Amino acid sequence: MRLTILGGGGFRVPLVYGALLRDRAEGRVTHVTLHDLDGARLTAIARVLADQGAGVPDAPSVTVTTDLDEALRGADFVFSAIRVGGLEGRAADERVALAEGVLGQETVGAGGIAYGLRTVPVAVDIARRVARLSPGAWVINFTNPAGLVTEAMSRHLGDRVIGICDSPVGLGRRVARVLGVADPARARLDYVGLNHLGWLRGVYADEGSGTGAGAVNLLPALFEDESALTSFEEGRLFGAEWLRSLGSVPNEYLHYYYFNRETVTAYREAKQTRGAFLRDQQARFYDGMAERTSAEGALAAWDRTRAEREATYMAENREAAGAGERAADDLESGGYEYVALALMRAIARDEQATLILNVRNGTTLPLLDEDAVVEVPCLVGATGARPVAVSPLTGHEAGLVAAVKAVERCVLEAGESGSARAAVKAFALHPLVDSVGVARRLLDGYRSAHPGLGYLRSGA
Repeated sequence: MRLTILGGGGFRVPLVYGALLRDRAEGRVTHVTLHDLDGARLTAIARVLADQGAGVPDAPSVTVTTDLDEALRGADFVFSAIRVGGLEGRAADERVALAEGVLGQETVGAGGIAYGLRTVPVAVDIARRVARLSPGAWVINFTNPAGLVTEAMSRHLGDRVIGICDSPVGLGRRVARVLGVADPARARLDYVGLNHLGWLRGVYADEGSGTGAGAVNLLPALFEDESALTSFEEGRLFGAEWLRSLGSVPNEYLHYYYFNRETVTAYREAKQTRGAFLRDQQARFYDGMAERTSAEGALAAWDRTRAEREATYMAENREAAGAGERAADDLESGGYEYVALALMRAIARDEQATLILNVRNGTTLPLLDEDAVVEVPCLVGATGARPVAVSPLTGHEAGLVAAVKAVERCVLEAGESGSARAAVKAFALHPLVDSVGVARRLLDGYRSAHPGLGYLRSGA
């Protein structure tokens, strides 16, 4: 089976390859093609993968290319993890937003909109090429903003594009572990929303076996136990009292909504933004790799950089919440690379699995139309991913989801038509941007920072 990774020079690619190395079952991936526009980054990551695969029998072979069409031909699966504008673009997104006093995070608020405006045209081009060159391929999208980009690609690939994210997986694992579920991976999760905008409303497990076969919802017991409720990342981030008020456990990214002012203040007072930190950190890694004469030590250098990256994840939010350092359990691997592998295995081998994915809504959430991409548990098999029933969104959850989906639709309109008017509307309608005037200045700032946004026409 052949896997193509778009954004193959990206820092997290070794996580995917590591998961492939541990998959010894029949029908596994035997060849990986890395595609990236940056040849030096491709070379660096290829050296890390060579270190990983050394001594592993039948390790998947690896080839690299900067030719997109070449990368796509013959692929069974295409894993898209591109970053349009690179980390310098992410840092610029943060600076422009913070100058206006609003959040510039890469997937939430003004920063997420700017990233989407840059990415949608590129993602649509990729989708069209896949449909033409490898119509039988399945596309697994991790490119952020993941739900928005998946929806853009689905207009050309239908259900053959599926979005993944590691946040719901980590949330479900942490909560199930705290609740004493014997095998957290087998608990049935009632989780629903959009990418980076979802809530865990139930953890169902047979208390005897630790599986999701029974009908016992263990989550209510969590809200009655102060110690348990504050023992995991989201409990420390949001606080026990707020979680009890909600009656659910939000995705960590909802901290940007519930504690927006505190987070913006922390971002503005930080020595550097997250994007700037990652830009500088990864530049050191890639520059160091370029100076090496062999692959020796490449994996160790990558792993040290990865550990630092994970330890500083959402540092500003934890500072604003007084949540302290990340717990050791939260630094474990087992995120999106395992979701991607489980998804590929389920489709390629028709091994049924239940995974939280970004897929077209169908009739799952009545407040959204059929083509809206949502993030919900899905039953996966040879024919793809099918959403399972979830409890309905209510109250502020429904309001936030409807509002943010309306913003996403404006971004899609702008990205596909070049309408600057639609782009301004996207900024202005977002719950974390409270002014049409600010929205107009944001678009002006982003167009100045990103020449690639020149496609947005003022009169459109």
